[in-house]
Amino acid sequence: MDDKKIAVEGENRVHCHDSHPGHQEEGVRHSHHSDEMKNILTTRLNRIEGQIRGIKGMIERDTYCDDVLTQIAAVQSALNGVGKLLLEGHMKSCVIDRIQAGEHEVIDELLVTVKKLMK
Repeated sequence: MDDKKIAVEGENRVHCHDSHPGHQEEGVRHSHHSDEMKNILTTRLNRIEGQIRGIKGMIERDTYCDDVLTQIAAVQSALNGVGKLLLEGHMKSCVIDRIQAGEHEVIDELLVTVKKLMK
């Protein structure tokens, strides 16, 4: 499935709002993801969760270190994929919306976020 297509087109586009219906928190920003995007992200995170449980089991069974490290690398890669998908949607909608609204401080926020993802 093409993640770029999902994050950008039509009703699947990720939208950011300063408030979210049903939330009582004042001044807290929320993202609104389509049901399809939520399902994609949840599926990926569930898979990662299973991989982590598998790694825990490998350690409990005294599995060879190199094999455990290989699985850790796979989990890191999968998490990076989730982060990239969210970042792309954020940049293509939330960041653009805020810049168009005159909130140019979003650029500094984005730079901080990108630095965190690149660690």
